[in-house]
Amino acid sequence: MGRSHRSAPGKEKLAEVISASRRLLGIPEDWRLAIVPASDTGAVEIALWSLLGARGVDVLAWESFGAGWALDVRTHLGIEDVRLLDAEYGGLPDLSEADSDRDLVFVWNGTTSGVCLPDGDWIAEDRRGLAICDATSAVFGIDMPWSRLDVVTWSWQKAIGGEGAHGMLALGPRAVERLLAWTPPHPLPKVFRLVRNGALIEGVFRGETLNTPSMLCVEDALDALAWVESVGGLAGTIARTQTNAAVIGEWVAQCEWVDYLARDPASRSPTSVCLAIADPRVAGLSEDRRRAFVQALAARLDAEDAGRDIANHRDAPPSLRIWAGPTVERTDLEALMPWLDWAFQAEVARL
Repeated sequence: MGRSHRSAPGKEKLAEVISASRRLLGIPEDWRLAIVPASDTGAVEIALWSLLGARGVDVLAWESFGAGWALDVRTHLGIEDVRLLDAEYGGLPDLSEADSDRDLVFVWNGTTSGVCLPDGDWIAEDRRGLAICDATSAVFGIDMPWSRLDVVTWSWQKAIGGEGAHGMLALGPRAVERLLAWTPPHPLPKVFRLVRNGALIEGVFRGETLNTPSMLCVEDALDALAWVESVGGLAGTIARTQTNAAVIGEWVAQCEWVDYLARDPASRSPTSVCLAIADPRVAGLSEDRRRAFVQALAARLDAEDAGRDIANHRDAPPSLRIWAGPTVERTDLEALMPWLDWAFQAEVARL
């Protein structure tokens, strides 16, 4: 870990993260995969700044991160032909309105709404535009339809439980074709540049990173990928995720004070499960008081070492959020459910 990332051993380790990720996720051989700076956010930004502007863009948003990408595309990139297809927390936009002849930008799994895409069938196989997918809380927990996608991004700290700061950028052949044929009208920061003198910088896809990575984080990522292998690869991590989601689902089905924030069972996230408080004693309060209630409930769980960071994102409606991805043990979720009931009753008594 003390060696330079440009040394032969350093490059070998970085290349191993790429090859292991490709193999475990079943990424097609004609896709390119790179380690990039700034976690999933950096990977998405590289894609948006490098690829968009050649044709109109449809941005789909149903939670805070999708809304953030819409802001980037409209305001910071200044693309004029942009359509926003959005929905309130708990639902999805009308996917039939998305035009696959335009570029599509979307998250696969809405971490702050608990709503994920049910499939990729709404994206045309013979599309003319690019399908750019932020999949950071889906990859390794949900099987991705690679043939329907052109760009997929994720980070190490989500479903494989690694350290942050680095992202993964996967580019399909159509995305590479766009990179080589399209020159954005705006300047690109150095850490965004994937093309030099009209040719792809191939070293980036062999582990020659755009900036200096943490080799400690690289070792941690390799350890996480080895763990994925040990639990049965992608099939194993998906099965663990589905088992975890089922534990929460069984509890919700018999619980009178909580319900899913995601209204349609077909689009409920199995990794980031978001729960609204349905009890009328809380649901009837103002938003500020409901948010204070959720924060107090989360603080109570934290004080008892029973649950961490259970309160949902600040941009989401007042709700609970439980990570149920593959790194979580089923028995820990089973142990959490009674604590949630206890904390709710304790806080209701204080109203």
